[in-house]
Amino acid sequence: MTQHAPLIIDIAGLTLSKVDRERLQHPLVGGLILFARNWKDRAQLTALCRAIKKVRADLLICVDHEGGRVQRFKTDGFTHLPPMRALGDMWMAAPKAGKKAGQMDATNAATACGFVLGAELRACGVDLSFTPVLDLDYGESSVIGDRAFGRDPRVVSLLAKSLMHGLHISGMANCGKHFPGHGFVKADSHTDIPVDKRSLKAILADDAAPYRWLNTTLSSVMPAHVIYPKVDARPAGFSSKWLNDILRGQMGFGGAIFSDDLSMAGARLIDGQHVSYTQAAVAALNAGCDMVLLCNQSTPNSSEGGRAVDALISGMTEAQLKGDWQPLEASEERRCALLPRTPALEWDDLMVQPDYIHALDWMP
Repeated sequence: MTQHAPLIIDIAGLTLSKVDRERLQHPLVGGLILFARNWKDRAQLTALCRAIKKVRADLLICVDHEGGRVQRFKTDGFTHLPPMRALGDMWMAAPKAGKKAGQMDATNAATACGFVLGAELRACGVDLSFTPVLDLDYGESSVIGDRAFGRDPRVVSLLAKSLMHGLHISGMANCGKHFPGHGFVKADSHTDIPVDKRSLKAILADDAAPYRWLNTTLSSVMPAHVIYPKVDARPAGFSSKWLNDILRGQMGFGGAIFSDDLSMAGARLIDGQHVSYTQAAVAALNAGCDMVLLCNQSTPNSSEGGRAVDALISGMTEAQLKGDWQPLEASEERRCALLPRTPALEWDDLMVQPDYIHALDWMP
C-alpha cells in the first residue's frame, strides 16, 4: 500500500499526553502544528519537540512564526521579529542619494530575519515555519495588513526570496502563502468566506506573480480559503484548477501544497454546502493538496476535547478504504522533503555563532 501521511494536527498543552502519542503514531498523521499554548519557555519547547520525534522521527513539527503579530514564541531569548512590512518600508524608504544601497540593506535585513527565525526555531527542534507571506498589501485586509512585505509584487518577491535564503542557510524549508493572493479581499477567512471577483488575468498579473517568479525557490505553498468565482466556484485550496492547472501546470511549482486550517470558516463551505472536516480534507487532497491542517481542536478549553481530530483520522481511514481518497507516494515524498537535512545547533552554540551574531546586527 502506498504510504502517505497527509494530516497535520495539533496538541493541547506543554507536554504530550497518552492520547497525543496515540494520534501521532497513526500512519495518516504526518506532523503537527504548535501554538502559543504549547509554549512556556525554551527548555519546555525543546523537550516537547524531542518527545514528538521519539514518537516518530519523520513527524514534521510546524509553527506559524512569521514575525510581528504572528510569532508564537516571543520570550526567553527568542528574537522579536519585525512584521514583514518593516522590510518593505526599508526598501521603499531608501533615500534617492543612495537608493540602491538602501534597497540592498533591505534585502540583507530580510536574509538576516530568515536566518534568525529559522535558526532559533531549529535550535528548539521545530522543523518548519509557515512563512513567508506573499500576499500583496492593498491596505484593505485586516487579516493580512503588515504581515505583507508591500504592494508591489516585484518588491514582495525579492524580499521574500532574500528571507527564504536566510531560512535555507539555517537549514529550514519555507512556505509561501496564501496562493493566489489574500490581500485584495477585506473579509477574514477565519470567520467569513472571502470572495475576490477579479479576472484570472488580473490575479496572475499581480497577486499570483510572486509564485511564478519564485517557483524554483519555494519549498511549499499554502492556498487561500478565498473564492475567485471568475476562475472556479470553489475556494483555491479545494480547486484542482488553481492547484494543478495553474500553480503546478502553468507556474511550474513542484513542491508541497498545504491546505490552510480546515477549521476556518472559509474551509467549511464547498460547492455551496457546509461540509465536515473529513469532507473538507478529502476535497483538498483530491484537488491537489499534499497535506491538510486541522488546528485548534485539541485546546484545553475546547468542548470537543480533540474529538474532531479523532473523527478526522477515522473519517480519512474510511475514505481511503472506500476509495474516496487515495494516498500518493509523490505527496509523501514532498512532505519528507520539508524535514531538515542538516543537524541544528544547540541554543547556547547558536548564541555565539558568528553568522548568527552578524545576522542580529542586520535586524531592523
